[in-house]
Amino acid sequence: MAAVETGSTDQWTRSEAEQIELTDATTAPVISDNPNSISDQYWIWDTWPLRTRDGSIVKIDGWQIVFSLTAPNDLVPGARHNAATIRYFYSRNGKNWKEGGEVFDAPLGHHQWAGSAMYDQTEEQIYHFYTAVSPEPEFRQRPAVGIGASIETGPKGVELTGDQEHAIMGTPDGEMYQTLEQSREQGIVYAFRDPWYFKHPETGEDLVVFEANTPTGSKDPSDPKSFNGNIGVMRATNDELTEWELLPPVMEAIGTNQQLERPHFVFNEGKWYLFTISHKFTFAPGLSGPDALYGFVGDSLYGDYEPLNDSGLVIANPEEAPFQAYSWLAMPQGDNILVESFENFRGLDDTSRGSISLDEVGYLPPEEQKELFGGTLAPSLKVQLNGTETKIVAELNDGHFLPSVGQSG
Repeated sequence: MAAVETGSTDQWTRSEAEQIELTDATTAPVISDNPNSISDQYWIWDTWPLRTRDGSIVKIDGWQIVFSLTAPNDLVPGARHNAATIRYFYSRNGKNWKEGGEVFDAPLGHHQWAGSAMYDQTEEQIYHFYTAVSPEPEFRQRPAVGIGASIETGPKGVELTGDQEHAIMGTPDGEMYQTLEQSREQGIVYAFRDPWYFKHPETGEDLVVFEANTPTGSKDPSDPKSFNGNIGVMRATNDELTEWELLPPVMEAIGTNQQLERPHFVFNEGKWYLFTISHKFTFAPGLSGPDALYGFVGDSLYGDYEPLNDSGLVIANPEEAPFQAYSWLAMPQGDNILVESFENFRGLDDTSRGSISLDEVGYLPPEEQKELFGGTLAPSLKVQLNGTETKIVAELNDGHFLPSVGQSG
């Protein structure tokens, strides 16, 4: 097959983001019940399923496997990012999960942040894509891959076994992708993380998309150009998936948003649906958007992407619970997507300090911080895809990962 042709980088523009509006079609229901925690000892947040090369969710001997960022739940929620490790969980039905254990014995980095996992059915081994991160406050980020884990199943559960080899996939080049040093001059945090594996549906190439930033030369944190998020691409240059090359970003949000986190694709009827998540506080001055799942649709990897629902907004937290969930991940379900997330912070309008902002949570007593933080899978949402429009059509109890109907990337 021919190699993928790179094209011009698309833009999520200010004029598009100015159209962001919470509607019945894009606003998640208020989480009314406390979801069942899938771990008694750990906070759970960013989560992703084990998939095959074509993006289908894997089911091996009747078991499904998901991977989560975790940290001991005796930590206050804000401290979890500097102690994150990846653990796995398994289930017969995709909704009741049992804890397996840590994925890595000796991963790269002081701690690990989000990524993806691909199971090669011929090789019978897992390729773990993750972010190797240096300690706080630097938080230098490098996409990495761990190769070699195999899966052992039995009537009572799943175990990951085997030695794994780890490799750094790439680092920012300072031209297409901003370096940590460039971000320090700018005065705003940077990103080079969240590698999401997919196989190109036409060329068969092994690719990842990831979150990054575009160097703009701005050194003023109040300048809209300092809000420079992009969605980057890397392509494997060997069959072992240990060597990768940087390709141009597929999308930028210069002047619009600083962070386009956990990008991923869903393929539906020949269309490329590109999803990402972002925060209220990362929008550029003069713009306002909620913590939400955002999405775009195009005809190819470097297609002319149109924002879904005109603005890009797909799932927003409700106004009365603006931080109830985060880190949404879309998975194909025919003409629908099933979207999972984790329960974040609720009850900020009724604390010991009265109604507070998210920034003020860290000033509360530690036990109260823990009570406000969910730290487990949130109820999954079913979203209908209809060309450039989407609509939330159902809420499922707790976090569901159902077998795929369609391809994801």
